[in-house]
Amino acid sequence: MGSISGRAGAGTVPGPSTGGLSFGGYAPLRDYAVIGDGRTAALVARDGSVDWLGLPDLDSPAVFGAVLDTARGGRFTLAPSVPYRSERRYLPSTNVLETTFRTDTGTVRVIDALTLHDEATLTPMRELLRRVDGLSGSVPMHWSVQPRFGYGTRHMRITRRAGVPVATAGSDALAVCAWDAGEPVWDGDAVSGHFEVVSGRHALLAMPFAHQEPLVLPGRSECEVRLEATCAAWRNWAQDRQYTGRWHEPVMRSLLALKLLVYAPSGAVAAAVTTSLPEEIGGERNWDYRFSWVRDSAFTLTAFLRLGCPAEAHAYFWWLMHASQLTHPSLNVLYRLAGGHRTPEKTLSWEGYRGSTPVRIGNAAARQVQLDTYGELMQTAWQYAQAMGGLDGDVARRLAELADLVCTAWEEPDAGIWEVRSPPRHFTQSKMMCWVALDRAADLAERGLLPIRHLERWHTTRDEIGAFIEGRCFSPDRDSYVRAAGSDDLDAAVLLGHLYGYGGDGHRMRATIRALDRHLRHGPYVDRYSGEDGLTGGEGAFLACSFWLAESLARTASLAQAIELMDELIGLANDVGLYSEEIDPTTGDFLGNLPQGLSHLALISAACTITAAGKDTAR
Repeated sequence: MGSISGRAGAGTVPGPSTGGLSFGGYAPLRDYAVIGDGRTAALVARDGSVDWLGLPDLDSPAVFGAVLDTARGGRFTLAPSVPYRSERRYLPSTNVLETTFRTDTGTVRVIDALTLHDEATLTPMRELLRRVDGLSGSVPMHWSVQPRFGYGTRHMRITRRAGVPVATAGSDALAVCAWDAGEPVWDGDAVSGHFEVVSGRHALLAMPFAHQEPLVLPGRSECEVRLEATCAAWRNWAQDRQYTGRWHEPVMRSLLALKLLVYAPSGAVAAAVTTSLPEEIGGERNWDYRFSWVRDSAFTLTAFLRLGCPAEAHAYFWWLMHASQLTHPSLNVLYRLAGGHRTPEKTLSWEGYRGSTPVRIGNAAARQVQLDTYGELMQTAWQYAQAMGGLDGDVARRLAELADLVCTAWEEPDAGIWEVRSPPRHFTQSKMMCWVALDRAADLAERGLLPIRHLERWHTTRDEIGAFIEGRCFSPDRDSYVRAAGSDDLDAAVLLGHLYGYGGDGHRMRATIRALDRHLRHGPYVDRYSGEDGLTGGEGAFLACSFWLAESLARTASLAQAIELMDELIGLANDVGLYSEEIDPTTGDFLGNLPQGLSHLALISAACTITAAGKDTAR
């Protein structure tokens, strides 16, 4: 529990203690929780400020973007107007957030949700609900809604409709409905209110949104019913999931976080909710992660299948097949959530989180050649075929053509899994995943699930790739597979070759795991790689690499080490069980976009593998 009294510009009254919120109005990234509805998602800080929300969809321009510009980004604050202490949790088995504020005069509880809708009744297109319950005493509260349409670039008007403040910009509109939360007033570009909550009473704030359709103004009773239905829907979804191992709560929270990254209309899974949260404070490594990366596909499908989510697995696979058809037989690194492949990169004039610029929207990495994606897609198809008992004929034909492309493309250098912006190289992990692509294609053909006409070529080329890796990508001096052919740098990404079943020298792979553990690991933290990457500045420790190492240790009979590392990693989550992309090993601060899908996917994969290894050992 931290002692918090608000941030400059966040709409709360300054107090004697800031509880760590001393970053020029920016909350620590660890202080964020996420809520969502399957279309979009919001970041809610520990002090009750909604600092990020894209509308109408997750990858749409932000209406609230204070996490990237505290002065100009916009936010929705709600907190006591006197000094307080706060604690929070998710309501059990839901993505509904509960924050408890304790003051010298009383205690209140705030429930935050993006509501889930049925199609039987007329409801707002999107709806953010915030309910305030008085638990004891009396607490003065303040709230403020400061929308900024189109990343703050669009002209906004605030008017009243049926007595309700409504902000509009072009074809977008949002309303601020308040019940027992003070009389809403607006001043310039914000709507705000003051009220007092006493024990046993509660207030409600609703922010319905519309895009190119009529704005629906809900009634209080409708909102209350939707909030309860949203909680019930999350609980019903969670109760059918399957994991009973040592890390049940972290795995379930990771799965619920992953569900928030699923874009329901298409089945795509976003890499993260946010854009441009820095890998180094003040640095340039700030990227837009509101897209779906092919390289996450195998982990994603495996997580869905392992934990009893067949509907999500099916939808995701077919989205992947649809999206990749747009560039067939070549693969883009990433695709838009609705299935498009154009993601031009631009910069906003915002100051960036704690002064970290540039603030980017779009991602130029989509244009890179990253050969590992072919292995990940083929691995995904291989897993899907085994789980579902077959493949559609058109999909099988396309996968065969993709394998044929790999037979020639593997010899080219590429940008690699880490999307470096230095000249292309012959990255070891890329070659390993090309090997995996042809190995899986051959296996599917031998099962009669892919055309068999090029089976011999796939076998021959796979073996050629293996000879290249063993001959040029292993360093006897390092006793390890290295980052790229002819290099002495190490790269944690080669662990993916191990996890996906690259069939190289087993002794070498075990030696590589030891080398990475010795040279890239610092406590629970694992660096992505050693060596240069064409960018200035540094970064934190990439969390997924730590989970990959834990899983690799379990797969090489180092179960005790795997469990010890896993327990340490579980302790690195924030207070509501979420992970960012990276962590600063010195301070423990979160870095990079959040919640980071790959971090949670790697946690699920490692937990399931270690749990299974423990059961096998016990037999």
